[in-house]
Amino acid sequence: MFRHLQTILAGLVILTAGAAWAQSGQIAFGSEPHDNSQPVEVTSDNLDVDQTEGTAVFTGDVVVIQGEMRLSAPRVLVVYTEDRTGIERLEATGGNVILVNGPDVAEGERADYDVQTGLMDMQGNVILVQESGNTVTGDKLHVDTAAGTARMNGRVKTILLPSEEGN
Repeated sequence: MFRHLQTILAGLVILTAGAAWAQSGQIAFGSEPHDNSQPVEVTSDNLDVDQTEGTAVFTGDVVVIQGEMRLSAPRVLVVYTEDRTGIERLEATGGNVILVNGPDVAEGERADYDVQTGLMDMQGNVILVQESGNTVTGDKLHVDTAAGTARMNGRVKTILLPSEEGN
């Protein structure tokens, strides 16, 4: 009985340490750093362009691809650079916003992606599933695609799967 209690307590310590790590430390995201200088390809059912504002709104099964990274959403607003020669940022909305980078997948209600810096903020019931099967949920996910890291904030819950080594 005492040995069983020790095992449970040790497991709780490991889970608590893992949850604290996820709240304050960096989480790996993607198999390697993303190259944000690659072209951005957008496909959708509809496109509305506003030349005076320098924006385009893609709606209906929108898929944005840049290298290995894939973003899908019901609606994506594209804001062009001031000189209209490139893309400054993307705003993916409509719920069911999904970001795939290598083996890792994140889902939330909204994502704002700065194409120039490679920084993305995802918010609204965010869930991140890593290649290992580990899952992290929270209110906001900040992804640095260039560094291949992420940080989850706001009532973070972490589910860590045991390693298969030694089994």
